Amino acid sequence: MSTTTLRLPPDVKARIDKLAASSGKSTHAFMVETLTESAEWLERKRQFEAEAARRLKNYLRKGEYYTVEDARDYILARARGESVERPKPRTLTAPELARLRAGAR
Repeated sequence: MSTTTLRLPPDVKARIDKLAASSGKSTHAFMVETLTESAEWLERKRQFEAEAARRLKNYLRKGEYYTVEDARDYILARARGESVERPKPRTLTAPELARLRAGAR
């Protein structure tokens, strides 16, 4: 394990000490756990944003989409244990797709 020196303002250090103690952890363990959770959250956020960008690009290219109603009906049927086909994507008309692409620039 590597060592890093972290200079904290006194008020932040006091808050961390208090939170660590109330959690039954050492200050060190609390900080390691908090930094790990923060790094994991940021990694998930970046993955989510990359996936959203990929899907937007695909949407702008194909114009295919699902309505909320179609998605909801499909998900609820699956949750009930029903064997249902995935909904068919809907497709924007050529003029709708052109307006969408123009607005995305």
